[in-house]
Amino acid sequence: MRQDTTGEDATGEATAERGTAGRGATPRERYRTQVRTEIKDHAWQQIAVAGASGLSLNAIAKRMGMSGPALYRYYAGRDELITELVRDAYRSLADAFRAASAPTPEVRALGRAMRAWALADPQRYFLVFGTPVPGYQAPDDTTDLARESMAYMLDACAAPLPAGSPEAPFAGHLDEHRQWAGDRSVPAAALHRALTFWTRLHGALSLELAGHFTGMGFDPERLFEAELDALTGNGG
Repeated sequence: MRQDTTGEDATGEATAERGTAGRGATPRERYRTQVRTEIKDHAWQQIAVAGASGLSLNAIAKRMGMSGPALYRYYAGRDELITELVRDAYRSLADAFRAASAPTPEVRALGRAMRAWALADPQRYFLVFGTPVPGYQAPDDTTDLARESMAYMLDACAAPLPAGSPEAPFAGHLDEHRQWAGDRSVPAAALHRALTFWTRLHGALSLELAGHFTGMGFDPERLFEAELDALTGNGG
C-alpha cells in the first residue's frame, strides 16, 4: 500500500501529465505521473464493478492506502478523473484507427479495428459510447478528441460514389449541419456514409457488448462482418 509523502500543494493540479514521464522530467513529476496512472487503473477496476456513476475517489484512496485529501491533490474531483479516463479512451481509439488506416483509411479495416478496440475493454467503450454518467458534463476538448477518430472514417468514406448514384435527401441536410465533421471538407454523400457507418456498427457493437445476443445462437462477429459487407457493397 502506498502512503502519500510528496507534500505537494494544489497548484496546477489539472495540468495534464502527458509527457512528464519522459526525458527531462523531475523525480517529483515522474512520481506524480505514476500515482495518477495508478489512480486511473483503480478507477477502471471500480467502473468494471459499479459503472462510472459509482466511481468514488475516497474508495480509490482507501485501496491505495492514501487519505482522501491526499488523493484529491492528484485529481480535484470525480469529474476530473472521469474526464481523464474519457480522454484516454478517445486517444486509444484514435490510435487504433490510425494503425488501421495504413497505408490508407478503408471502411472495412476501420470497422474491424473498432470492434477489436471495443472487445478489448468493454468498460472503456461504454464510458464514451454508453449511457451518459449522471451529473457529468464532458469538457469541450473531448469533442475534439472524438472528431479525431471520426476524421479517419470521413476520409475512408470520401471516395467518389459510382456515377449515377442518387444522393439521399438526408445528405443535403447533413451538408447544412456538418460541424461534427470538424475541418474535413468532404462531400455531403461522404458525411452520410460515415454517419451510417458510425450508427450501424455502434448499434451492433453495443448490443453485443451488453450481452443481448447471448442465447440467440449466432456468431456476433459474423453479424458484424455482414454489416461491413452491407456498408462497403461487399467490397472493402
